[in-house]
Amino acid sequence: MTSKQIDASIFKAYDIRGIVDVSLNKDTAELIGRAIATVALSKGIDQIAIGRDGRLSGPILATSLIQGISACGINVIDVGMVATPMLYFAAIEHCQGSGIMITGSHNPPDYNGFKMMLAGTTLAGDDIQTLRKIIESGQLASSVEHSGSVVSLPIASEYINYITNHVQLKRPMKIVIDAGNGVAGAYAGDLYRALGCEVIELFCEVDGNFPNHHPDPAKPANLQDLIQALQNSDAEIGMAFDGDGDRLGVVIKDEQIIYPDRQLMLFAADVLARNPKAKVIYDVKSTRLLKPWIEQHGGESIMSKTGHSFIKAAIKEHGALLAGEMSGHVFFKERWLGFDDGLYAGARLLEILSASENPSAVLNDLPEGISTPELNIAVPAGQSGHEIIASLAQTAQFNDEVERITIDGLRVEFKDGFGLMRASNTTPVLVLRFEADNQQALDNIIAQFKAVISQNPDLSWN
Repeated sequence: MTSKQIDASIFKAYDIRGIVDVSLNKDTAELIGRAIATVALSKGIDQIAIGRDGRLSGPILATSLIQGISACGINVIDVGMVATPMLYFAAIEHCQGSGIMITGSHNPPDYNGFKMMLAGTTLAGDDIQTLRKIIESGQLASSVEHSGSVVSLPIASEYINYITNHVQLKRPMKIVIDAGNGVAGAYAGDLYRALGCEVIELFCEVDGNFPNHHPDPAKPANLQDLIQALQNSDAEIGMAFDGDGDRLGVVIKDEQIIYPDRQLMLFAADVLARNPKAKVIYDVKSTRLLKPWIEQHGGESIMSKTGHSFIKAAIKEHGALLAGEMSGHVFFKERWLGFDDGLYAGARLLEILSASENPSAVLNDLPEGISTPELNIAVPAGQSGHEIIASLAQTAQFNDEVERITIDGLRVEFKDGFGLMRASNTTPVLVLRFEADNQQALDNIIAQFKAVISQNPDLSWN
């Protein structure tokens, strides 16, 4: 493959991602490795950690990526098959914040991609497009006579020990975990047993075909096995993970799903109890109840764009101690290293809940509005979701509008709820979400947004 033949569509807002052997193959991976090495050399970086999730294409892409990086003289620490947060941990502890995770996250089995961090900064937006331009221009670092070294480093024991040295449960707990055959299944059980839990494991055998259900805890359908297992056992709480282990889903005994924005309330109260006036970041899809909750507990609330890369940048910019987004990414800077980690978030959740004899009651007591799940509208082929949203927002009119927020799409605050429409940065869909104090208010807000969406005849909202 020549640099001219690379598929530009794989360079996304948060990462590089494509369909294996269609838009992404081993030759592409080697070129990406050389492009990353080119940028790394310009920053004085001489060592990068590499990890991969449990996808079937992971080993061959890892081999090619490592070849591209090491050929330019950069040393590689290969941590093997790990959860994404374990790769971040290895990058921070052993490579001065430089690492690449080969993962398709929650995408279908035929997808794979790369999440990248150099010198402590997660690559996003323009940084990712810079890699594309380097490849397309052919301005790649030259191969060197003496390639960089490649050293294997199992990281699981160090990662688990680091967590168990500072997270302490008040009492033993019995829990159910569901990894959806993603890579988190290889490590989550060991972590929570090390914390003193009795663990019932669902679909923790790593299988890149995901034979049981898709590993995406943001979708209620993927949590039904966990809900059923919790009902049929004396376990106290259920936790689910996405394909690469950086997102957490939570269910309780009464079959309720505790969505990530409500999880963030619990974490915020805990962090703010030790750190008054700390800043807490949440994304535009999150509940409007977070802002008053954070402020009531003595913190400063900050709304951010959706996306793990953007959230990490906001944490750095504002010096926040905690952040989270509706998809399930939670970022602890207090007592942890600041990256999104579903396994660690689960540990912190258990630490808080272990102080109570009724964890379900603790979680049910968190404020909650009436809301919709995330709704998607397909973007017509050949059109840009961002351009569609920008066009609709220009002419959109709403009754009783209180505030209009445009940091990521269009979020409209009303006196009794909010509505959001934005373009996904990972898939060709428009994302909508609504919340209100009561059903009548919710129906009213949805109806107003439907009227706005209907102004574009190419969009179909069923």
